[in-house]
Amino acid sequence: MAGRTVLVTGGTGGIGRATALGLAGMGAHLAIAGRDRGRAEAAAREIRVVTGGQVEVFVADLSAQAEVRRLAGEVLQCLSRIDVLVNNAGGYWNTRHLTADGLERTFAVNHLAPFLLTGLLLDRLKHSAPARVVTVSSNAHATGLIDFSDLQGERSYSGARAYSQSKLANVLFTYELARRQPATCVTVNALHPGVVRTAFGAEDPSGIQRLFIPVMRPFMKSPARGAATSVHVASAPDLEQVTGGYFAAGRPRSSAARSYDEAAAARLWQVSAHLTGQATEA
Repeated sequence: MAGRTVLVTGGTGGIGRATALGLAGMGAHLAIAGRDRGRAEAAAREIRVVTGGQVEVFVADLSAQAEVRRLAGEVLQCLSRIDVLVNNAGGYWNTRHLTADGLERTFAVNHLAPFLLTGLLLDRLKHSAPARVVTVSSNAHATGLIDFSDLQGERSYSGARAYSQSKLANVLFTYELARRQPATCVTVNALHPGVVRTAFGAEDPSGIQRLFIPVMRPFMKSPARGAATSVHVASAPDLEQVTGGYFAAGRPRSSAARSYDEAAAARLWQVSAHLTGQATEA
């Protein structure tokens, strides 16, 4: 990865921080984005000390589209090239929250933010080609359903349902973007990191999370092991022309049947473009 520039969102903790460490250790010039400047600076210091590499720090709350746009502008101003974009930031909220844009937070952070950020950075990725977009999804996508009649959970909300819908949206977005981009230019892949020991969901956990996570924590993956697939998909030479894939445990896997619905993917793209004010063509 020497000579390559990588941007990792949610790079201040958990899987994102471990992904940044792993790629910086391979020689990449790292840029990390997080909500909290103190945590972001601490993560950058750790990466510099451990790897001796360069690290750029960006601060943005990806729940707000104005913040996503500001982040993209700062990234484009600071980074002359982007070889890999790792859409890692995400969250789980058991109760329904609205963002500054009046959108349901899970859908906004987990799907619309990477959709918008990727679109805003796509020309820079193309100019840095061959480049990669890596989006961290979850096997929870297998239980997801894109409810176009209630995407924002206004009529009925469940934290688990909102999360699985957003993770299915990640895979649908990945496949649709891959169809729109030649693999020789920008490859686009999604992945499942596994069940990892992080603070994921701690801000607004469900009752089941409160009950079972303390019990299951010893059996969960470490952040470094959870980041292994992200690092692999972002860096493996044999994946340079592989696009429109889904990976788990470092290997290509089939995703859920619903994720291959091209009509649903195209419709989701149109809806997402409308909600983010983006053009409908990549």
